[in-house]
Amino acid sequence: MDRFDAMQAFVRVVEAGSFTKAAETLHMSKTSVTQLVQQLEARLRVKLLNRTTRKVNLTADGAIYYERVVRLLDDLDDVDTSLSGASSLPRGRLRVDVPSPLARIILMPALPDFHARYPDIQIDMGVSDRIVDLISEKVDCVVRGGELTDLSLMARRVGDLQLGVYAAPSYLDRLGVPTHPRELENSHHRVVGFLWARTGKALPYAMHRNAESLHVQGRYVLAVDDGNAYLAAGLAGMGVLWLPDYMAKAHVQKGELLPLFEDWFLEPMPVYVAYPPNRHISIKLRVFIDWIAQLMAQHAPVISRPLKG
Repeated sequence: MDRFDAMQAFVRVVEAGSFTKAAETLHMSKTSVTQLVQQLEARLRVKLLNRTTRKVNLTADGAIYYERVVRLLDDLDDVDTSLSGASSLPRGRLRVDVPSPLARIILMPALPDFHARYPDIQIDMGVSDRIVDLISEKVDCVVRGGELTDLSLMARRVGDLQLGVYAAPSYLDRLGVPTHPRELENSHHRVVGFLWARTGKALPYAMHRNAESLHVQGRYVLAVDDGNAYLAAGLAGMGVLWLPDYMAKAHVQKGELLPLFEDWFLEPMPVYVAYPPNRHISIKLRVFIDWIAQLMAQHAPVISRPLKG
């Protein structure tokens, strides 16, 4: 038995959820994959997988072994890449999670360029605004907007999102144009609420104009926890939106959204790439983070702030 082939077959079975699908991705027969996993279990003298007619699940021992083997295979990829010369490209699989609007508007259009530069990197991308447990879910990194609350994570600040306040013409035709942010809380006006994953609540936004500062949360009849749904609700006239420039730009140009309170300033929202503190920064993860940073520098560069003395 080739231990490397057996470990690779075991990992593919776990991730594909079946021997048949794993065999297809490995370009092997199902019988060969089954035999490799059985030989691995025999050598280890433990049962790694529970098999049924419908699916395959990890045993407790299998879950521990899987986590160690995935890390080992990643390290082997890194060793091969680092020792095989400058002409060798990073390879292997990356598990990442990014917000849905960022994926749709910025990342997806640019991914063909990343793939052309690094054709041997396979990306498994979760697209969500939820809180991800990087360790238990075996995620290599997440891209998130807002200040990080989990101080145990390693993080790199890759951008600052400029924010503005917008509403659809249909909303303004129906309810009028608010002239002061306080109207969003004390009148007939409504916002679209965004439920932040960290709290499950809609949070207020800090706004400044000259010496006037306030925090506006607004009253809503609809709140959502997904960025794309949030934008869609605003375009449908459900309420006023706080949006990063990159999400609003195309819709403003088409006349689908109109800016409000343009003489008010909103604090930019930082964007971070975060990863587990004990996770080895592989070459493939390093080039992905660098690519994200370069991409964000085009769309939402980090704003230099003067030092406070």
